[in-house]
Amino acid sequence: MREPFRISNGVVSEKESIVIELHSNGHVGYGEASPMSGSFYSSETPETTWDALANDLIPDLLSHTVRNPVEYAEFLNDYAKEPFARAGIEGAVWDLHAMKLGTTIRELFGAPLAPIPSGLAVGIYDIIDELLDRIGIYLAYGYQRVKIKIMPGWDLAPLEAVRKCFGNIPLMADANAAYNLAQHGDLLRSLDRFGLMMIEQPLAATALGDLAELARSMTTPICVDESADSMEALEEIIRLGAASIINIKIQRVGGLWNATRMLTRAREAGIACWLGTMPELGIASAQGLAIASLPGFVYPTDIEASERWFTDDIISPSLAITSGGTIVIPEEGFKVDQQKLERYTTRTETFNT
Repeated sequence: MREPFRISNGVVSEKESIVIELHSNGHVGYGEASPMSGSFYSSETPETTWDALANDLIPDLLSHTVRNPVEYAEFLNDYAKEPFARAGIEGAVWDLHAMKLGTTIRELFGAPLAPIPSGLAVGIYDIIDELLDRIGIYLAYGYQRVKIKIMPGWDLAPLEAVRKCFGNIPLMADANAAYNLAQHGDLLRSLDRFGLMMIEQPLAATALGDLAELARSMTTPICVDESADSMEALEEIIRLGAASIINIKIQRVGGLWNATRMLTRAREAGIACWLGTMPELGIASAQGLAIASLPGFVYPTDIEASERWFTDDIISPSLAITSGGTIVIPEEGFKVDQQKLERYTTRTETFNT
């Protein structure tokens, strides 16, 4: 990564991803399973994801015929754990299916070919001047909103500094579940004065009742991220009124099909959505962008230009930001760069029917 990315509960400086390459009758489909290294975002890690793929999901996939990606995605939901592994292998199945039909994942989902608005996400820094410096650099690229990470002790001061330096830019704050209502309720409510687009996941993933209470006491919209990991969780969010916005992450919810099902249900309930990222490398990012133009995704995506996060990427062309703050999807989609894939590979395992 170009610099360490620090959130309230951990830091990552290199990106580990598992690429699934699925072959059938001369066609190749790619997927990416992309959990954070360590376990500071979720209990899933690259190691547990690899084990789930190698020991369970891939042998099972090769043991029977897959007629279509939707059927396979529904089958995967019976495997209740390891959503990153499920997202990776499901992505490969969708990509292979698209290749066989001579089309793209975007077209399979009926998403319009349109520029995707992109937003800037910046992590936690040792000093505020570093934060302001990074925001200034990347805002010049055209990103349509800024998200800063916050945690207890790094919240009011950085938000005040960003507002003072950059004025009334579209701004949001992401806490990654760093606060609790009993201890920090007054502080969180005081964030109303910053005119934020939303506060993302201020409380623990399972604290839906507290999130609903907080939402009723604030004018700033509450967005959930870690809380919205399944259709069942989404139904409880809707029932309690725990959030008015949802960040849908394909990796976290177990794949493209689940992400679109959740998007549809959220729209029915009047909840706005946007598409998040871990961040992933180009394979998973491109597959995310393939559905990001669907109705219901109303805020800029967290998917950014490849060079924003990484010194290199494994797709061609790399993701790039336009001066208007959008990512343009090539009509024919993105392709995996085989030379780069081989260059950065550190471990492989092959399975055959």
